[in-house]
Amino acid sequence: MIKNSPKEYIMALTKVSNAITSELYLEDVLKLIVTLTANVIGAKICALWLLDKNAGKLTIRATQSMSKDYLKERSLKIGEGIVGLVAKEKKPVSILDVSCDNRYKEKDLAKKEKLVSMLSVPMMVKKRVIGVVNCYTNENHKFTKNDINLLTAVANQAAVAIENTELMVKTKIVQEELEIRKKVERAKGILVKERGLSEDEAYNLIRKTSMNKRVPMKEIAEAIILSAEITKGK
Repeated sequence: MIKNSPKEYIMALTKVSNAITSELYLEDVLKLIVTLTANVIGAKICALWLLDKNAGKLTIRATQSMSKDYLKERSLKIGEGIVGLVAKEKKPVSILDVSCDNRYKEKDLAKKEKLVSMLSVPMMVKKRVIGVVNCYTNENHKFTKNDINLLTAVANQAAVAIENTELMVKTKIVQEELEIRKKVERAKGILVKERGLSEDEAYNLIRKTSMNKRVPMKEIAEAIILSAEITKGK
């Protein structure tokens, strides 16, 4: 049976919010989200599909299912199947019986896993779809407005968690690149001053040494800076 009490819905959303603001890794957050959602909705399977914008395909990123058949790697194009349709139209879709719906593409899997009713909602960030969340029951069930609202809220919170994580990763990468550039620039300045090289010659020397030693330019730059500091300290 689907659990419809407002108290359980609020508790589920609170737990999802706590998970998103925790220090758990993204993979653990997403796994916790699908597990909590499956429990409160009473779903046999809850799965989170993420969109690869470049490939235009959706693949499963998290699910609480332990079934080997369901966990097999597979993907759907935008507009393909229910998942692709939801991603394309940015609207929830509920199905009473997936075996009777021509839009559903995985009927053999559904039969093997005894999946009957399905609710699929888009994961949205500022009107942009980044994925889809699916829930299945193993008996006929007409999903209520509350079910749709809960899954939509969970999906959007998951979308924010993913977006924030990706933003933090990008920010960290940019910061690391800036740090490397600063060190390389400082090392170049040392070589220009101490060896009388031009800036291009100094940069090429750092790059060539990096390639010959098979170590990052950052480490070569740090070695040059450290050597200069030691010499200066004598």
